[in-house]
Amino acid sequence: MSDAFVELKNLTLSYDNSVAVPALDLAINEGELITLLGPSGCGKTTTMRAIAGLLSPTSGIIHIDGRDVTRVPANKRGIGLVFQSYALFPHLNAFENVAFGLRLQKLPDADIRSRTAEGLETVGLAGFDKRRPSEMSGGQQQRLALARSLVMRPKVLLLDEPLSNLDARLRLEMRTELQRVQKETGVTMVFVTHDQAEALALADRIVLMKAGRIEQLGTPAELYSRPRTAFAADFMGFENIFHTSGDTLVSSFGRLPVGYTAPSALLAWRPDAVTVGTGPHTGTITASSFAGGHREYVLQTPLGPLRADAPIAVAQVPIGQQISFDLPHQNARALAE
Repeated sequence: MSDAFVELKNLTLSYDNSVAVPALDLAINEGELITLLGPSGCGKTTTMRAIAGLLSPTSGIIHIDGRDVTRVPANKRGIGLVFQSYALFPHLNAFENVAFGLRLQKLPDADIRSRTAEGLETVGLAGFDKRRPSEMSGGQQQRLALARSLVMRPKVLLLDEPLSNLDARLRLEMRTELQRVQKETGVTMVFVTHDQAEALALADRIVLMKAGRIEQLGTPAELYSRPRTAFAADFMGFENIFHTSGDTLVSSFGRLPVGYTAPSALLAWRPDAVTVGTGPHTGTITASSFAGGHREYVLQTPLGPLRADAPIAVAQVPIGQQISFDLPHQNARALAE
């Protein structure tokens, strides 16, 4: 057995006769914050449910802290769960919500009081112990759900898209809060999300999943800068992906000679890697939007729609007019077929 704190070995997960996750291998280190990332239906939540003990594997093994827990009930695994809906008890105040699991364990009252107070303080809710969930903001409710799991001192904390119900500003605040709590407590954390920005901001490592399999695993910097496949590149923001044929880019819409021989059968550019306002090619602007420090354009080109970001210093070109552009080979990411 490896030194991994959580290890999935040849894990196959099915619903009825449909295989959702085929033969998955994954090793998670102790104290690591790892993100399961991917589109709906890719198997990330199914994998999390199996780790939690909420779904029995068709085959394979799950180890947690050196122990085979494949057939161990969920309540015996030492797992904490934070759901998208938070699942707080509306009739209980914050203190009793956090203390609920400890009371089920029949701990002494003094231990329950101290551990609950410590849990509320850890997530920044000291002084909120008398408030009910309905008297708290969305961010405070999310932190309350986090405290309820942390006071149980789980070996692994699983979070299933916990930020999706928050507005954009609160999501940013809670990313920081989750990182702080994870580093301070040292708990091994598995975070499930479909949002690449959340994964990049939070994770020590990202597991990008497609159709129940791991498409790519690596640090946020690795996935952001060096995606290996077209799926990984597209999911990580390389919105312009084209096949190559000699010195020509090829798409289902047409062809564009670019004057250099491509180093790979597939090349990908982020919108900000496309040169706009100068270059040997022209396209017609079909969409334009102001994005603070830059403008986002969609150009109709011989390759079909091309997404490009132009610095705000470049003069704005109205929709329907043509603009020059270039796809510099030094800005491209070469991908596996």
